[in-house]
Amino acid sequence: MSDISALESRITAALDRIRQGMEARGGAPQTDLTEALEKERAANAELIERVRALKERQDTQVASLTERVEAQKAQMVKLDAELQRLRASNAQMREMNTQLREAVTKGLAPELLDQAVAAEVEALQAQRSADAAEVDAILAELTPLIEETSHAAG
Repeated sequence: MSDISALESRITAALDRIRQGMEARGGAPQTDLTEALEKERAANAELIERVRALKERQDTQVASLTERVEAQKAQMVKLDAELQRLRASNAQMREMNTQLREAVTKGLAPELLDQAVAAEVEALQAQRSADAAEVDAILAELTPLIEETSHAAG
């Protein structure tokens, strides 16, 4: 135990000599360095917080964009299925109209031809409306993405 006390007093004496030596040299540089170190630590902590906030914001935006893309894909699949069904219906209707025209030329009811042509015109208008809806859907989804890209680039 006396050894510990002796070592303790020697260490205390050594620390006192070191402190006196630092004071003799001028303690101000150490204080300046300590203050500079603390400023750098604070700046580093601030930068780390900024990076964390930016990463969080980026992750949120990526998740939002991914969700939008998935919704757009689902919308496009549904729209494509409708267009395929409409196109098949139109092809079938054209075939029926061709058969009706042939039947009319052989002397059957001419009013059937008028009804068939009216149905074909209506089907073509529906086709054009579906095409316009498809273009509108695509533009509606692309416009925000283009605006985001132009804002990000600007």
